[in-house]
Amino acid sequence: MISASFGAMVVAGIVLSYLLGSVPMGLIFTRLAGKGDLRQVGSGNIGATNVMRVGGLRMAALVWILDMAKAIAAVIIGMAIGGDVLGAWCGFAAIVGHCYPIWLRFRGGKGISSMFGVLLAVSPMTFVVCGVEWLLVALTSGYSSLGAVVAFCLMPVFGFVIGWQMGLPFLAIALLCLWRHRGNIGRLIHGTESKIEWKWKK
Repeated sequence: MISASFGAMVVAGIVLSYLLGSVPMGLIFTRLAGKGDLRQVGSGNIGATNVMRVGGLRMAALVWILDMAKAIAAVIIGMAIGGDVLGAWCGFAAIVGHCYPIWLRFRGGKGISSMFGVLLAVSPMTFVVCGVEWLLVALTSGYSSLGAVVAFCLMPVFGFVIGWQMGLPFLAIALLCLWRHRGNIGRLIHGTESKIEWKWKK
């Protein structure tokens, strides 16, 4: 039987994870760099891909790492409270925060960088496989979104290989990220998706 104190810790961990995920790293760093409001340029997204469009690859890499870091921190919080599975659910909460940040009226990113943070913290092998797949597809096709969609489909498969309890949060993360990429999927189908401009600095 779950004690009331443990239940309260779980709720607190999930809420804290959501708030961590809600910190808009892309928006903060582009403003600090004098690039303006990231929501008003490029795709309007606050994620690393749009950061690269306005600030170059170096700034995008920094934002990507920080978005991963906040998800990793959420996983560590969950693991400290209740183990790996709770860590994965707290990682999911952080991705929800990244996609629907309370600070930005619930208009955020698409979750891929935070997803990779969860994978690195919970299942390094899945992180490597999905990371290599994403890089290969993105570099060869020019479409970051295509590599991301394939990674989202692979992720729950690896989760259920680990165990059904881990498969559930992995599936939840994949479905959320696929939903956030529904526009990209539509553009990929119709051949109107924008390709990545690999520029080190702008």
